[in-house]
Amino acid sequence: QVQLVESGGGLVPAGGSLRVSCAASGVTISNYAMAWFLQAPGKEREFVAAISRSGVRMDYGCSLKGRFTISRDNTENTVYLQMHTLQPEDTAVYFCAAREGAPATSTWAYNYWGQGTQVTVTS
Repeated sequence: QVQLVESGGGLVPAGGSLRVSCAASGVTISNYAMAWFLQAPGKEREFVAAISRSGVRMDYGCSLKGRFTISRDNTENTVYLQMHTLQPEDTAVYFCAAREGAPATSTWAYNYWGQGTQVTVTS
């Protein structure tokens, strides 16, 4: 059974940095494109970043590129999202997702999801 477990969320002051992780079990993530999405209260889930199976290709949401970096360690079966210069509007639950094939930006393209980790940026 595929499980994705996010961790590393928490409270961070505006301007700070945070790295969230997604550990996979029941699957070898080197066979999957991986992605991060965020969902703020009362809003739809939004694409943050995706990374190809090999880690060569990375895609980012337009408003986040330059502040967020996605990476993966296939030997550890883990995907990361490094976030810098966080702002209160980045406050959301951050979800990890996996799909076979190329990276995608739509939620419907992903087969597997974690439960999310809360990131709260204080002003």
